[in-house]
Amino acid sequence: MSTKIYNKLVRDKIPEIIEADGKTCTTEFLSDEKYIEMLDEKLNEELAEYQESKDIEELVDMLEVMYAIATARGYSQEQFEAIRKQKADKRGGFEKKILLLEVKCP
Repeated sequence: MSTKIYNKLVRDKIPEIIEADGKTCTTEFLSDEKYIEMLDEKLNEELAEYQESKDIEELVDMLEVMYAIATARGYSQEQFEAIRKQKADKRGGFEKKILLLEVKCP
């Protein structure tokens, strides 16, 4: 029997999926502090995976991790979205594809 070491944060149903496949896994539950640290690592992992594949599933994974980070830091998804919308209303989004080249100061 071979063993593969992961030491990474996974979605809640992954242990069930592994066991349904006839494998066994070892897990632990994280402290709040370690959870936030691992979420930050997970966001970097998902970003790297998106940059490599450009797959929409990786964008979805990044959003899921961002929601989890917001929740872990005490914000609701509604607050997250409200702040995102306020910022878009105030400063705009990225739809116009504007590249700022330079700003001259007097």
